[in-house]
Amino acid sequence: MSKIIYVVDNNEKKDYNYVIREDTVIYHFSINSSSKVNVTLDKENVSLYYYYSTINYEDNDFSIKIVHNKSNTHSEVFNHGVNVKKNKLNFDVTGVVLKNSSKCVCNQENQIINMSDGKSSICPNLLIDNYDVNSNHSAYIGKFKDEEIFYMESRGIPRDACNRLLLNGFLINSDSISYEKVKDFILEIENI
Repeated sequence: MSKIIYVVDNNEKKDYNYVIREDTVIYHFSINSSSKVNVTLDKENVSLYYYYSTINYEDNDFSIKIVHNKSNTHSEVFNHGVNVKKNKLNFDVTGVVLKNSSKCVCNQENQIINMSDGKSSICPNLLIDNYDVNSNHSAYIGKFKDEEIFYMESRGIPRDACNRLLLNGFLINSDSISYEKVKDFILEIENI
């Protein structure tokens, strides 16, 4: 059984530091906030799943650094952002595997949806100093695909409802999330 941590930021600028010694899932929800996150995987055979979702109205930055300090550690980082206005949203995502940490998995997926003509950037970094590692990253900045909207509209769903459904699926990416803990974030999706 994994330890589950919920983090909700609203118009804040915060730093977070985690030392992971047991399997952990972190759900981090942000409304118009900047965060800097440092995570150290400090025990063999532990895993971290980090889900970051943000709704952005002003210029904001999200930075996360995952350090694999021990062998046989596993990190999966999923960063999803929605840039609502003509502003900047920046993701700086770094995975580090030290020379003495073998058989690690270090993966990251990064996506930003621009609802208008916002300026966004994703800087995915993998700093790997060991050959016995499985590591991947991806980065996507854009809009929802026209084909997705067209398909939903062809089924009788109005365009504004299409966007809300796509935003819900994009930002709330798990059925196991506690509604009560992220209620304000879910309500904010309705206001986009």
